Amino acid sequence: MTTPFLQIRGLRKTYDQVVAIDHVSLDIQQGEFMTFLGPSGSGKSTTLYIVAGFQGPTEGQVLLNGKSLLEVAPNQRNIGMVFQRYTLFPHLTVGENVAFPLRVRRRPEAEIKAKVEKMLELVHLAGYRDRLPGQLSGGQQQRVAIARALAYDPPLLLMDEPLSALDKKLREEIQLELRRIHQETGVTILYVTHDQEEALRLSDRIAVFSQGKIEQVGTGEELYERPTSRFVAGFIGNSNFLPVKVEQMGSGRARAVFPNGHAVEGAASALAAGSEGTLMVRPEQMRIRPAAAAAGHGLAVTVRDMTYLGDSMHFAVQTPWQQEIAVRMAVRDGQGLSIGAPAVLEWDAQHGHVFA
Repeated sequence: MTTPFLQIRGLRKTYDQVVAIDHVSLDIQQGEFMTFLGPSGSGKSTTLYIVAGFQGPTEGQVLLNGKSLLEVAPNQRNIGMVFQRYTLFPHLTVGENVAFPLRVRRRPEAEIKAKVEKMLELVHLAGYRDRLPGQLSGGQQQRVAIARALAYDPPLLLMDEPLSALDKKLREEIQLELRRIHQETGVTILYVTHDQEEALRLSDRIAVFSQGKIEQVGTGEELYERPTSRFVAGFIGNSNFLPVKVEQMGSGRARAVFPNGHAVEGAASALAAGSEGTLMVRPEQMRIRPAAAAAGHGLAVTVRDMTYLGDSMHFAVQTPWQQEIAVRMAVRDGQGLSIGAPAVLEWDAQHGHVFA
């Protein structure tokens, strides 16, 4: 069996009585774009800093190509790093910034010149070699930082919230650039972000962090369609969480009832009959129809608000137990509905997930 390119084994980091990460383990394959996603304080950056060598673990191991990284000094690990702040040398030109890690490694001048040109072409800044960082936009400076981190061909590139200081439009542009650069270079990337949309855009796989642990690892589609915990379901995408009481379990599915007695089903595991639970359904997986046009099998609700969003309609509906639910449908499917009117809420059983 092939040894994973990067192995994180049982990492634990404590500060006095505070546990920053708690036995984090993960395998990353060569050439993979792996994102650490989670809220502030969840342990994602701490894990990245241990891989980089900026911090040491209390317990655990990090292996690159089967060899321990923890026994190697940070400046000898040959790992590229890009931070939220661009950390460019303001007195050096763009070309000199990119050349810096090569000069430190005493590469021949001809090699340095060729590599700088190649890296600036890679990040679409070929005509900016002689400019100073202060003459560039934020997005251009971050691309220079990426070029510098890749200049010496590191086997691993670590990126800690590199786009969080940019505005939304520029951030999306750089995300596309990162995807292109990853595809062209094949470098293995560990990327930290708290932005779930950014993680979905960029990643081959995502590790969702919460309270120092990894809740779930998978592709964006797996995390969105098949979350294994309420935390993952709530952190990836928008969700409705509805109270239920489990009546029956079988074959990985739960039969449950809402507070008003309406019966529902959903995927579930390790739930006991009689226990309280939560049914999760995404807004875009729900649909509402006027009560007069419905077949009577859905949940009776009242339309409380309607918002036109161009390509879709957003509805806020109220359940018989006074909970508000968000529904998003195509504009054409929202015909015949009005604020204050009774309606019926429906969704396919396969889209429901029941959590403890």
